[in-house]
Amino acid sequence: MRVTFKSLSRYADVLSEQWLLIISIAGVIGTSLYLHQPPSLAREDLQIIFILAVLFIAVKGLERSGLLAWLSQKIERGAFLPAKLVCVTFFLSMLVTNDVALLVMVPLTLALNTDRKDILVILEALAANAGSALTPFGNPQNLFIYWYYHLEPQQFITTISPFCLLFLVLLTLAAFSVQQRNAVVSHYPSLLPHRTAWIYLLLLVLVILTVLRVLPVSIGFIVVAYALLFDRKSLGIDYSLLFTLICFFVISENMKGILAVRLQHSTHVFLSSALASQVISNVPAALLFAKFTPHWQALLWGTNVGGFGSLIGSLANVIAYRLYLAHDETSRYLAFTGKFLLFGYTAFAVGISMYFVLPG
Repeated sequence: MRVTFKSLSRYADVLSEQWLLIISIAGVIGTSLYLHQPPSLAREDLQIIFILAVLFIAVKGLERSGLLAWLSQKIERGAFLPAKLVCVTFFLSMLVTNDVALLVMVPLTLALNTDRKDILVILEALAANAGSALTPFGNPQNLFIYWYYHLEPQQFITTISPFCLLFLVLLTLAAFSVQQRNAVVSHYPSLLPHRTAWIYLLLLVLVILTVLRVLPVSIGFIVVAYALLFDRKSLGIDYSLLFTLICFFVISENMKGILAVRLQHSTHVFLSSALASQVISNVPAALLFAKFTPHWQALLWGTNVGGFGSLIGSLANVIAYRLYLAHDETSRYLAFTGKFLLFGYTAFAVGISMYFVLPG
């Protein structure tokens, strides 16, 4: 069987896009063989996976309804555009996750007639990571930590709010410092949200109430049923990400059986999870370290600070980076990568300093 350059290129693309999934599958196989037992998941892990899937479906439907695109068009009008783009990304990520916020805001930014797209996209990636940290449903690692440690909304938000608020101030100031020479004109035609937007808004509220334990987990089947009956395209969520998370749930269970240790000091938890996020991303780091420590505050800080830094510290970073590189009018990829890492690791250093300086 002859292997062509085209087929090799196709395999390389798959590896570059699905490397985390491939590693996670290998981790499941390796740890399960070591323990001589089949992969297994705890009942609570299955609940978290189900809630994540339902959240993805509700947000996908909201995105398909055009409401998010309509809102993004509204904010591009008027003055102080860089600050508005960063702030809207920050607050939007709290409700629809950091990944979706970037999928909405980065294409809008790239469609603008401005000369500082690279800096704006980088600031939006940082804003999405910082803003999503504030709510239990802002990103997958937050939802997992919230459910795994049986937390209350107030204690969760109180713990992480200094991190979010300080970065909101810093990123807003950075956005105000961005000088734009060109006029701002969108390439997109005027959009109006579809009537299903209100239905998906209601479904998203139901999912949020489920995350907060106001409603039972079974309420999530309403979202699935609506998508199956009326909008099957909303079921087209990122199943690769979902299956990757399932694999890391299994790996974390297996690692608990292999190591059977605890990270005793909160500082060790914070630094270990933040640094591990640079290599395996912050969601897998949260799943892994939670099995070994009761210090949820340190883990919450560590995995959210760990979203800064490397391109794979957070999947949101990968999304922003790929959207920028894939755009027709962008260039100087090496310079953009250098800026992305410089801004990211500056934020990473600030986040680590905050943990040790702020009282808590």
